[in-house]
Amino acid sequence: MTFTDPSHRSSYTDEQLHHYFERISFPHKYRLKLVFQGHHATTPEEQLSFLANLQKYHLAAIPFENLELHYSPTKTITLEPQFLFQKIVLRGDGRGGRCMETNCLFGTVLKSLGFDVYSAGARVNQAAQPVAATKGWKGPRHDGWNHMINIVTIANKRYLVDVGFGGSGAPTHPVPLVSDQPSSNIGSQSIRLLLSSISDSTRKDQQLWCYQFCHGEDRPWIDGYSFTETEFLPQDFAMMSFFTSTSRTSWFTYRVVCVKHLMEGGELIGEIRLYENEVRRRIRGESELLATLTTEEERVQALDKYFGIELSEPEVLGIHGMITELLG
Repeated sequence: MTFTDPSHRSSYTDEQLHHYFERISFPHKYRLKLVFQGHHATTPEEQLSFLANLQKYHLAAIPFENLELHYSPTKTITLEPQFLFQKIVLRGDGRGGRCMETNCLFGTVLKSLGFDVYSAGARVNQAAQPVAATKGWKGPRHDGWNHMINIVTIANKRYLVDVGFGGSGAPTHPVPLVSDQPSSNIGSQSIRLLLSSISDSTRKDQQLWCYQFCHGEDRPWIDGYSFTETEFLPQDFAMMSFFTSTSRTSWFTYRVVCVKHLMEGGELIGEIRLYENEVRRRIRGESELLATLTTEEERVQALDKYFGIELSEPEVLGIHGMITELLG
């Protein structure tokens, strides 16, 4: 088997899809709309509705987190779909992963269900990263290729589908690849795509899709990331993941983060976030501090209490001696 042959790329069995649906508590009324022999809903409208509901329940169940880089004896990340399925779906300890892990899992689920889907690379803008809140930040700029998104085609229309952004402006539904068509996200938040050049580029004739969000009417649009419609290969993401998980300039290596969306009545209403030593909840734009953590014992307990993540003893010991350890 060669890594580059697309015919050999991993997919999930019907049994694995059942376990995934159970992991995200996907209602049976949505599952019944699938025809498993062909893995397709009967109409484009039903396919899009199914996709939108699947994305919501995934976001509410599977956290965006980088715990493997801190609470782990090995600090090793792999994007092999079968490993990701074991880690995120079967292990039963509430774990998720970074963007390339969760979007790889979700993309493989979509492929296994029969969706026309492929993955592309994106450059996250620093305005949407923790660095934007640090002293001396000099303003928005795009990083290098450091994010994975999925592009799904339904009835010849392409959609951005992303379950791994992790920010308060993360897209919570499929976004049509149409320039400047705002849509509602959570509460008063809006999102849109713009087809334009980016400020970092010297070639203004080269356009990318720019994902943006804003937190309310008359509030400024914030650049989330820019992406291309060019398919990225597994080996591309392997290189991108290695850099973002090992470089000292990548904030993933010196910040602990865990984010999960909150659902009420089948609709997403906000998110809960652990960042470093704080746990905050944001519902429909209103932020609330839930806990300030001073020791590793408190942070491990917070991961269990607020996110349902249970770390093993070897994982807990994995952060000892690291710069991210809370020493009290």
